[in-house]
Amino acid sequence: MKNLMNITDLSVEEIDELIAVAQDIIANPVKYQDACAHKLMATLFFEPSTRTRLSFESAMHRLGGSVVGFSDAGSTSSTKGETLSDTVQVVGGYVDIIAMRHPKEGAPLVAARRAGVPIINAGDGSHNHPTQTLTDLLTIYRTKHRLNNLTVGLCGDLKFGRTVHSLVAAMARYPGMKFVFIAPEELKFPRHIIEEELDSRGIPYEEVTSMEEAMPQLDILYMTRVQKERFFNEADYIRLKDTYILTPEKLTNAKEDLTILHPLPRVNEISVAVDDDPRACYFAQAKNGMYIRMALILKMLEVTV
Repeated sequence: MKNLMNITDLSVEEIDELIAVAQDIIANPVKYQDACAHKLMATLFFEPSTRTRLSFESAMHRLGGSVVGFSDAGSTSSTKGETLSDTVQVVGGYVDIIAMRHPKEGAPLVAARRAGVPIINAGDGSHNHPTQTLTDLLTIYRTKHRLNNLTVGLCGDLKFGRTVHSLVAAMARYPGMKFVFIAPEELKFPRHIIEEELDSRGIPYEEVTSMEEAMPQLDILYMTRVQKERFFNEADYIRLKDTYILTPEKLTNAKEDLTILHPLPRVNEISVAVDDDPRACYFAQAKNGMYIRMALILKMLEVTV
C-alpha cells in the first residue's frame, strides 16, 4: 500500500485484516519486536500532538525500527519559506515511511506526490484522521467483538471533528448501523458527509441536541471536545465549549455494556468521575492506537511476520 490519506483508502477487508494483526501483536508482542529492524520512520508534525505522535513513535520502536522527525513546525525550514513539497521530498530521501500531521486540509496528499516513500495522514486540519479511526475500530471490536449492528452516538463538535467524520465513513460500510448525532446547531455534523455516507446507503440516523434523550439506545458513545483551534471567533468558542459534559448522572439510563470513547485530549467534556466507570474506554483506546499503528506500519512497508 502506497499511502493512507483517508480511511476509505482501506477496504473493509483490509481494516479487518489490520485489526486481526493488531490483536496478534497484543497477544504476541515478542513475535514482532524486530519486524522493522533497520527501518526508519519520520514523524513530521506541523501541528501539536501528544497521543498520535508518541503512539507512532512507540509503534515503530516496538517493531524494532527507528524514528526521526519534529513536533513543532517552528523548528523547521518552513519558517524560512521552504515549501511542504520540498520538505517531504528531502525527508523522503532519508527514511522508509512518513507519518505527517498538518493544519491544512489536503496537505498530506500534496506531500504524497513528492515524498517517494509511503505517507500516512496523521490528521489534516478538520478533514481526515484515518489512524484515529483505526484506533476507534480496534477499540470497538475489542469491547463489542463486532463492528456491525451497532447504534453509535457522536457528541460535541461534529462540524470540525475530523475523528467523527472518518469514523462515520468507516462504520457506514458495515451492516446494521445506526448513527445518532448529538450537537448544537452551530456544530452539527456536515450535511455533505451525511448525504455521501448515509443517505446514499439508506443508513438510519438521528440529529438531536439532548445527550440524555439519546443515551438509552446507544451501544457506543463517542465524545469530542469543542476545538478552540478551529474557531476564528473566540466568543463563539467560549459560548459553545461547555455545551455537553458527560457526568455519572447522565449515564443513569445508559446500557450496562455501553462503550464510552474519546479521541483525547479532553478538556472538561467528560467528568473525571466517569473515569472509574467500567464503560469508560478512552485510555484503553489511546493504548490501542499504538497497536493498530504497528499493524499499519507493517502493512505499508510490506513486512510479513
